[in-house]
Amino acid sequence: MVLPKLSLLFWILLSSYAILLINSPVKCDDDEKDNLYQGINKYRSSLNLKALTKNKNADCLADKIADQFKNQLCTNTTGANTVPGTEPQFSNYPNLLAKCQLAISDTRDGTVMPACVPGLASSLVLANFTKSLYSENLNDTKYTGIGIGSEDNWIVVVLTTDTPTGNFAPYSSNAANLISKVGMIYCSILLLAGKSFLS
Repeated sequence: MVLPKLSLLFWILLSSYAILLINSPVKCDDDEKDNLYQGINKYRSSLNLKALTKNKNADCLADKIADQFKNQLCTNTTGANTVPGTEPQFSNYPNLLAKCQLAISDTRDGTVMPACVPGLASSLVLANFTKSLYSENLNDTKYTGIGIGSEDNWIVVVLTTDTPTGNFAPYSSNAANLISKVGMIYCSILLLAGKSFLS
């Protein structure tokens, strides 16, 4: 009697395992981002440049910008094919920065590079950055960090610097400290004034 129950349990577990194997994802956004990150750093290494480090704040902005492109078709005037100075401008750029807790003053020296590649084929994605006008930015030693975001056929690379005007530090760190210090001083003065008034 125990044997048939164990046999049934064995088959249920085996079936569940088989279903999990069949349903494993084929392509993942993180894979395409990692492939591009590694490809760009190999490209920079071939030029004897330092590798770019991942910047999670730049990742956030890259994701938000990729979301803005998701319904836009690939054309000869989008992405890496865009003539410098004619890149799309986002009227909601300050909102995109705010969603990532970034201030414009900490992102000025960075650069945003969108590319549209049908199916995001990894070799074509890399070529859109290393064999286009974007290569000038990738060859520039001032850039030290990278963020990558993707949506549909769009992939966006954001390059950062190690300067205060390009490091993509969250605005909450410095601003919150300043506000809390000013608030503390203001409250202390009010308490002293109130105490002396009541005495």
